Amino acid sequence: MATVKVDNSNFQADVLGAKEPVVVDFWAEWCGPCKMIGPSLEEIAAELGDKIKIAKLNIDENPELAAQYGVRSIPTLMIFKGGEVADMKVGAAPKTALSHWINGAVA
Repeated sequence: MATVKVDNSNFQADVLGAKEPVVVDFWAEWCGPCKMIGPSLEEIAAELGDKIKIAKLNIDENPELAAQYGVRSIPTLMIFKGGEVADMKVGAAPKTALSHWINGAVA
């Protein structure tokens, strides 16, 4: 499964209402580290298929959601399970570290 874009209109249904765990990548177009981890997240999404959903939320287009979840720096990744934040990671990381962190949430 490829990454999906979420915003104010579909966050409730696609993230909080999802049956599977959801990784939300809070990012912005101008953020260099965000662009660095983008391809890794795409690859992880493809590798894990239906086990997890990886969603991208542009904080410039959705500042109220970023504020609601206390995002202070980007990239911030949050894993949602059952509509609740289960884990959070701030900053860029290599694909192996991201994959290990996300796989821990799926288990």
